[in-house]
Amino acid sequence: MIFPLLAVLLGLALLVWSAGRFVEGAAVSARHFGMPPLLIGMVIVGFGTSAPEMVVSALASMQGNVGIALGNAYGSNIANIALILGVTALISPIAVYSKVLTKELPILLSVTLLTALLLSDVHLGQRDAGILLGVFGALTVWSIREGMQPRADALGDEIRAELDAHAMPLGRAIFWLVVGLLLLIASSRLLVWGAVEIALGLGISDLIIGLTIVAVGTSLPELASSVIAVRKGEHDIALGNVLGSNLFNTLAVVGIAGLIQPSAIPPEVLSRDVLLMALLTIVLVGMGFRIHGQGRINRFEGAALLVTFVGYSAYLVTTTLN
Repeated sequence: MIFPLLAVLLGLALLVWSAGRFVEGAAVSARHFGMPPLLIGMVIVGFGTSAPEMVVSALASMQGNVGIALGNAYGSNIANIALILGVTALISPIAVYSKVLTKELPILLSVTLLTALLLSDVHLGQRDAGILLGVFGALTVWSIREGMQPRADALGDEIRAELDAHAMPLGRAIFWLVVGLLLLIASSRLLVWGAVEIALGLGISDLIIGLTIVAVGTSLPELASSVIAVRKGEHDIALGNVLGSNLFNTLAVVGIAGLIQPSAIPPEVLSRDVLLMALLTIVLVGMGFRIHGQGRINRFEGAALLVTFVGYSAYLVTTTLN
């Protein structure tokens, strides 16, 4: 058991580090080629932070461990809202300024409800995967069109400031882009192997491992970047990381997993994990659209989100051990 545990810890550490290098290299390279900052924030950064989930879930599906793939996607979404936004809002209340992000909130809710509908027959087939990937493609086109609009937006302004603060030559940016991607793949293989071995050793399902260790681990890049962003007053980057990542996980990560390995879905995924993900998304939309005043996640709401995540994790652990 010691070697699988070390593999998971080393895999997670490499995953977090390589994800940061990959996203930074991709964002700076895109800036060198003239991509607008808002488009970089919506596509490169927003979706790039989900690269760990995508690689881990794809590898797990190819090895027949669909539980890790699904647990990773939905567990990461739950962690993104309840853990990451909870911790971030406790550090500094998150104000929603970006008009683009307020458009993404109802889109995320619609996509979450679509997922629940497609999985209502407790089966993830290639047709379901095709629908998810088709919607993802359409949203990517929409994101590109929104990002190319010549208008001021808070998210674009924050991304521009970050890119200016981390300027580097194009050659170095491409180097980190390639190295980050290669290490993402290598660390994901190590992480998946360790997670599967731990699940087998403890006699628990790979779904639980995916929902806990793997999901939280692959969400660490979003946690780090969101905390750093909110400490700098870049609230829209913090929220944009979560929205982009959840859209990517729900559509692309699950879609790729279903395309590679169609499979039956454990009923508890729908009644427990997807349900909680949907409820958290509804709460997040409510926070983003106040009846009176600007959208905002205050410290009290951040604490409530964090308590929800702790309670959910404790429930998973206790039901597994019983």
